[in-house]
Amino acid sequence: MTMNTRPFVILVSLLFALPLEAAEKLPKDVQQFIERRETCEHFLGEMPDPDQRERMKEVERQLDKYCRGTDRTLASLKKKYSRNPAIVRRLAHYDARIEPGTEAFPDERR
Repeated sequence: MTMNTRPFVILVSLLFALPLEAAEKLPKDVQQFIERRETCEHFLGEMPDPDQRERMKEVERQLDKYCRGTDRTLASLKKKYSRNPAIVRRLAHYDARIEPGTEAFPDERR
């Protein structure tokens, strides 16, 4: 490795290592919530046209699987870790209400 590329390689290595280290420091319940909520939000962005019935059914199944209960879980985690500023900041990235039947979806009631 030449002298010029060495600092670049070290910097890139550190950039990839930092998110992994940060994720490892989160409690398991917070990590699991983040994974589930990220998947939920992915499917919220996948809403097909209403005439695509089969795709709509699949997206609705995934929303039910990954979104149901996350509003309550988020509130619970915020309360549980209210004295941990790093976790509070991380959880603040998520909207409090995204489930169907809530303010985010006022026309959908279950």
